[in-house]
Amino acid sequence: MDIVLIPGFWLDGASWSPVTPPLAAAGHRVHPLTLPGKEADAAPHAGIGLQTHIDAVVAELDQLAGEGAAPVVLVGHSGGAAIAWGAADARPDLVARLVFVDAFPMGEGSVVNDELPVEGDSLPLPDWEVFEEADLRDLDDEARERFRAIAVAEPAGVARDPLRLADEARYSIPVTIIACEFPATDLEGAIERGAPWADELARLESLEVVELPTGHWPQLTRPVDLGERILAVVGPA
Repeated sequence: MDIVLIPGFWLDGASWSPVTPPLAAAGHRVHPLTLPGKEADAAPHAGIGLQTHIDAVVAELDQLAGEGAAPVVLVGHSGGAAIAWGAADARPDLVARLVFVDAFPMGEGSVVNDELPVEGDSLPLPDWEVFEEADLRDLDDEARERFRAIAVAEPAGVARDPLRLADEARYSIPVTIIACEFPATDLEGAIERGAPWADELARLESLEVVELPTGHWPQLTRPVDLGERILAVVGPA
């Protein structure tokens, strides 16, 4: 199985490195993506938005399909979940399963986060005080230093552009959520009471929630466990 890994804000494809060994050992082909504007030598972020990143993932899906790959698994962490959902909306026939890491599918017109501090066309990794305590669980001083060392600024448009969706076939794709800073019961309760932010969740034909108690960045705090959780979802190659 081909597994495409989409990083969250401030992370590039290399951030998945400690997560992928169990997947590769099981015979899967993993494709950690570094999205436009997040390369080490990236130019200014003007003109790079959410759709730019979605298009990059769609191009990866098309390339894999051209190589004869079966429908792939898309894994999106944090803000990468909106990118994965947008790509699945564009190519539902090329996605076998979606895995959202500490995130959930957003609806038409939603924005990932328009409250983060912006510098020009970019979103640098902000001070830790910006985040909630649950985000930072298990992110000790050593992990925070490492995060700072590998962090790349996010194009501001990715966080602030509205997500555009068009194909309801996306609801037929099985979805697994790996819940880190919130319990499965939070999602289940939101669906039951009809919370507006859970509209897309409520329309899914197949939803599974797997817990991995830690903070918002399990690839930094519990990478081996995250790899094993993803493997448990997709199974051996």
